[in-house]
Amino acid sequence: RLAAAAAVVVLAVLAIAQLVLPRIAASRISSRVGRYGHVEHVSVSAWPAVELLWGDADSVRVSASRLALSPAQAAALLWEGRGVARMDLTAAAARIGTLQLDDAALHKRGELLSAEAHASAAAVRAALPAGMSVRLLRSGGGQIEVQASGALFGLGAAIDAIAGPLEGRLIARPAGELLSGLQLKLFSDPHVHVSAVGASGDGAGGYRLSMGALLR
Repeated sequence: RLAAAAAVVVLAVLAIAQLVLPRIAASRISSRVGRYGHVEHVSVSAWPAVELLWGDADSVRVSASRLALSPAQAAALLWEGRGVARMDLTAAAARIGTLQLDDAALHKRGELLSAEAHASAAAVRAALPAGMSVRLLRSGGGQIEVQASGALFGLGAAIDAIAGPLEGRLIARPAGELLSGLQLKLFSDPHVHVSAVGASGDGAGGYRLSMGALLR
């Protein structure tokens, strides 16, 4: 009888934990992400729910109307969610550093990360240094090639440049062999290893941007 009673108590505790812990986790995630904007909804799924006590979860979904954070802050949030098997985060508007984005989405499947967002022509101009402009030439093989006009790599003329991953970092370098030694670091984090970037025009001067990475 004592064993049966103990089993009933354990089952009751697990059942309560299954109901309560995901809600607590969702509230904590909403508060954490909410530091950078306005979160509309968070849902958390975990079985058994006690794995949430160790920072693990089966899935997390976050919907936000607006976010504003630096690349370093974004990487730190991703690292905090490393124990989540499946994560989906969407934001109607998101500012990452100086670049304003809309219709942004981030997906995590295990250690694989993928992100996509739209940047308008005005947002691209605002993010670039004064007097500088870029035009997309092509995108493929995990890289983007653009023609940059203005001061880039210390050069004041139009130059073709390639943005892509290098040893986990996102860098920009001049196209061709003559100036291949020049590099501009666009993003680097010890836990987020960039594997690919892509872009396509939207027909109105803006771009649909994408990035793939590994969280390690």
